[in-house]
Amino acid sequence: MALENEIDDDTLLEATNLVVKFATERGEHTAIDGVSFKIKKGETVGIVGESGSGKSVSALSLMRLIPDPPGKVIDGEVMFQSPSMGKVDIMQLGNQQMRSLRGGEIAMIFQEPMSSLNPVFTCGEQITEAILLHEVGMNYKGAKARTLAIFERVRLPHSAFLAYPHELSGGQKQRVMIAMALSCQPSLLIADEPTTALDVTVQREILQILQELRESQEMSILFITHDLGVIAEMADSVMVMYNGKIVEKGSVFEIFSNPKHPYTKGLLACRPRLDIKLKVLPVVKDFMETDSNGNIVEMSEAKFKSVGQAIMSNFQSLQEIKAKQGRIVAQEPILQVRDLKVHFPQEKNWLGKATKIKKAVDGVTFDVYPGETLGLVGESGCGKTTLGRSILHLIQPTSGEVIFQGRDISKISSTKEMRELRKDIQIVFQDPYSSLNPRITIGEAIIEPMRLHKIGSNDKERKDKVIHLLETVNLSGMYFNRYPHEFSGGQRQRICIARTLAIEPKFVICDESVSALDVSVQAQVLNLLNKLKEEYNLTYIFISHDLSVIKFISDRILVMQEGLIVEEGFADEIYSQPKSNYTKKLLEAIPKGTPEDIRKSMLRRKKQNQKPAPNQPAGE
Repeated sequence: MALENEIDDDTLLEATNLVVKFATERGEHTAIDGVSFKIKKGETVGIVGESGSGKSVSALSLMRLIPDPPGKVIDGEVMFQSPSMGKVDIMQLGNQQMRSLRGGEIAMIFQEPMSSLNPVFTCGEQITEAILLHEVGMNYKGAKARTLAIFERVRLPHSAFLAYPHELSGGQKQRVMIAMALSCQPSLLIADEPTTALDVTVQREILQILQELRESQEMSILFITHDLGVIAEMADSVMVMYNGKIVEKGSVFEIFSNPKHPYTKGLLACRPRLDIKLKVLPVVKDFMETDSNGNIVEMSEAKFKSVGQAIMSNFQSLQEIKAKQGRIVAQEPILQVRDLKVHFPQEKNWLGKATKIKKAVDGVTFDVYPGETLGLVGESGCGKTTLGRSILHLIQPTSGEVIFQGRDISKISSTKEMRELRKDIQIVFQDPYSSLNPRITIGEAIIEPMRLHKIGSNDKERKDKVIHLLETVNLSGMYFNRYPHEFSGGQRQRICIARTLAIEPKFVICDESVSALDVSVQAQVLNLLNKLKEEYNLTYIFISHDLSVIKFISDRILVMQEGLIVEEGFADEIYSQPKSNYTKKLLEAIPKGTPEDIRKSMLRRKKQNQKPAPNQPAGE
């Protein structure tokens, strides 16, 4: 009976004073430090924060999925209104009770669907298995029928039932994960970064599906993300986490319109904006300082006191933008791409002749001017990365010309000539971890291409330059002998940028180089790229599916769709007056996160939640 009084009827779940610790080689680490929050019935609660803030560990502790060892829930209780068991403390349940609770009453969508789906079973088999496990008396025919019905609700074709995970796109795999999570009609859905790696249009579809399912099933959602625009669109209330603690919480409108904590202000300020052009993105450090343990240090005078002050201090005027545009196009192009095509054979006959061709890049023409950043944007599969790699000859073009500084480099076949070319044209890849050899130190990784291109007369001179480059990208020279696994994602990307600069290139292709980073780290890397462009006289092609990032960093923009450029122009013109329907569709899908958009979203949800009175037709 004591439990009956510990949670009110309107609250679905209440966590009190959660403490989670992990045993590490360097001692005990507190990942969650006294976290308390409530989730009401039918409410969407958002958790935002950077990697390592404790967002995912909080969610895993609710499901009792913290690996023990090395992790352990030291303290706290999680009261849950279970439809089958009544009001219970999840932390006190036995293994059998937890097994029925997980998936059946509390379900979770994980960030990476491919690692969560079994590659040797079809998608349909995996969902029917979950239904049969949790639904007593359900047979296979009924489970299959329910699975197909759920597929329709998440906008998946029935053919996905017999498809294996590798046969589906990223967005479709994420929908399979949503279908599996909803298969047993849970009371609470935990969505852990469910849209992080998705295109903006696919992301919008996933968010709409989750909103519709929440309303139709009267389900609560705990939505975890580092994307504040997504939180603004999805959540009713939001919690901001930093260093294992909740530093601020409130309604989404309150947090976005009047943030109180300096960390919250920093997160909001460092998002690239669509409405204005900024010279430099504000970063979290502009609002607060931390010690070596990540604890916030009292500042006598922060650089910025408010989000508005941070934005206005970096505002770039229209006159400055127009002057820069004029300087760019007055020059001779450094790179000219003419009717470039990259085709891949998909099917061949018995003679080896291609009978079906994928036109990844299909007749693309554009120029790049010295000192500019040309943004290349579009959905996954549009040909962005293939285009970037074909310029570097990492993928062989089918036809067309790539003229770099007056020389047609598309016809180069000599290995020696290609090596010389790649000294001048470099690429920064999306995943910094797979770009670095885990067996060699970062110092050696940066020196290696310098030796190859005979930069520096000896290794001592090269080492001095590497230390200078590390400091240039805001890393300590003391890191020279450390290995890649000892660094965060943002630090590894800086190491890759330092390695690119080591051979003194003139042209750099950045392929989704900030897409996997937290919004605050992303701001730091974008600022760094702009700073290095000025210092080293670089020219960039910047490839991304994030239109807000492209808007901030680009001078001109190319919009790609199905291997073709459907629109090109200066960044401010593309965003203010898009001509292509495809560009308009991409721009409309961006979660804006402004107080006005939040107000509209709240009103829309309020109207959708208003049910007609008994015996009254809907709409009267």
